[in-house]
Amino acid sequence: MRVFVTGGTGHSGSYIIPELIAAGHEVTGLARSDTSAAALSALGAKVRRGRLEDLDGLKEAAADSDGVIHVAHRQDLLPSGGIDAVAAAELPVIFAYGEALAGTGKPLVAAGSIGSAGTLGRPATEEDPALPSGDKYNGTLRARNAVERAVVDLAERGVRSSIVRLPTIAHSTTDRAGFLPGLIALAKEKGFAGYPGDGENLWGAVHIRDVASLFRLALEKGPAGKYWHASEDGGTPFREIAEAIGSRLDLPAASVPIDVLMLPGYFGMFTNLVTMDLPASSLITRQTLGWEPVQPKLLADLDNGHYFPVG
Repeated sequence: MRVFVTGGTGHSGSYIIPELIAAGHEVTGLARSDTSAAALSALGAKVRRGRLEDLDGLKEAAADSDGVIHVAHRQDLLPSGGIDAVAAAELPVIFAYGEALAGTGKPLVAAGSIGSAGTLGRPATEEDPALPSGDKYNGTLRARNAVERAVVDLAERGVRSSIVRLPTIAHSTTDRAGFLPGLIALAKEKGFAGYPGDGENLWGAVHIRDVASLFRLALEKGPAGKYWHASEDGGTPFREIAEAIGSRLDLPAASVPIDVLMLPGYFGMFTNLVTMDLPASSLITRQTLGWEPVQPKLLADLDNGHYFPVG
């Protein structure tokens, strides 16, 4: 299969491309710079120069392919407009893919978030749709959810579209900018590894190599209009994550009381995230696609030590 991949030099994309090539697929990656082009070539992919803003170019690339994996985002918009601006810029990209792939039955697999289904009081399943907070695509949907719903809706136009929902933490030996390095940096700065309240709220996690295998399986045989969960288990209590970080840093783990959590302090930009309780099941994903995580789980990967380099 000839696969067009965006975001191929990012954390997930740099694992997805080798996974696809090892399975016999021919991969072309989008590159906006010489550096990105060289990185894609090093991964074994062909290079298509272009930008996410060039919708005609994306449509042409999608039409020339047998399938698309989209994991790129306009991260350059974050400082000025936040996640809302990033999502707003991504919607035209999804619609462009829809124009190129409509009626073909070709696959389009994009990244989403396990949190998109909201807090349900139970583990989220793949049958829980992205939660809207207003009319479809009118700007009042939760930012990322609008993108997920746009992808899934393309199934009605003859695209074998699906979303791979990622948990809060995607860990690996090359994770440099995810939530886990951020929590480790906070612990070093504050002198203790903090957790909110009793720390019983669950955070999902998955190894990025297992993420790559799920994207491949969704591309190869995933039915249209589906959500898939890249979750290694139901979730890990935040307290246990903090305790593992503290143990490796030789720092105590301690509760940050809920009544002071929202004040400026320990968690900084993570404040709105750390209290979230997002258990999720991946049973349907495993049964339908035959996906099975085989890489080290979160606490084992923390214990491997690569998040805590010496010196």
